[in-house]
Amino acid sequence: MGYGYDELVEARRQVDSTLHKLRETLRTLEAKENATRLKPQITLARRRIAAFEVASDLIGREADAVRAEADAAGAGEAPGAGVGVTGE
Repeated sequence: MGYGYDELVEARRQVDSTLHKLRETLRTLEAKENATRLKPQITLARRRIAAFEVASDLIGREADAVRAEADAAGAGEAPGAGVGVTGE
């Protein structure tokens, strides 16, 4: 299923928000006095951060591709056609 540009931008925003929260959680876990006891949670947080970074990057690439495709499709139109359609 293809996703629209706006859907991808919102998905990336949500992923980046979760990524920010995970980074804060990791900082908190690492700062605890008993951080060695929390090693499994710290490892899990690091792995989740890595996975969400990949997801954010892939969503960003897809959003860029969708935008480029839309721009290329618009290039074939008559001058002025479609102006203001994207809401930008």
